[in-house]
Amino acid sequence: MKMLIVEDNSRVSALLKRGLESQGYQVYIAEEAEEGLVLLVKIDFELIITDIMLGGMDGITFCKKIRHSGKKIPIIMLTALGTIDEKIEGFDAGADDYLVKPFEIRELYARVKALLQRKNDTINAAEEGAQIVYNNLVLDKRTKVVYREGVTINLTPKEFNLLHFMMQNPERLLTRDEIADNVWGNNFDTGTNYIDVYIAYLRKKIDKGFDQKLIHTKVGMGFILSSKI
Repeated sequence: MKMLIVEDNSRVSALLKRGLESQGYQVYIAEEAEEGLVLLVKIDFELIITDIMLGGMDGITFCKKIRHSGKKIPIIMLTALGTIDEKIEGFDAGADDYLVKPFEIRELYARVKALLQRKNDTINAAEEGAQIVYNNLVLDKRTKVVYREGVTINLTPKEFNLLHFMMQNPERLLTRDEIADNVWGNNFDTGTNYIDVYIAYLRKKIDKGFDQKLIHTKVGMGFILSSKI
């Protein structure tokens, strides 16, 4: 199973490479994002780990280029800052997970394992059925496109994953912990307001202009996708 590390600190990249190889992964290193993009053309990677602060092209731009190319490879971003704005920018660029330096290598192993499992689950789900339909809302898992009454709704990768989880569980109250575990991963910090922020983003895109509101907040309890409220 091949992984790509994009990190311009040779000491950090060497530590990550040694650690991941001890877990049975085949690891490639790129010191710059441009070099990483070249490797992506030549090699089919299962997962990418990239620092945000890189010489030349930064990790956010690197991530956007990968997503614009159509590749669905799971991406973990590394940062020394970890501010909410920076994390949201990373998720919107297409990152799947985030680690703030310094971190325990065992935590990285857990994040990698969870993302690879989620990737397999997504592939299996896609094979079972291409679309999820609720009320007048349609989510296409193959094209990653969402429609409501035939109108295309453009979502970021994280917004799409959040809606996907909600549409898999319609008419059921979803707690923040459930959403964190299934959309962001088991190591997500539920003390932040990311989930509330993304629910607000999603509600604005899904419900704006429609009389029937589908995404609802139960104060102090969680969130629900319902046409009956």
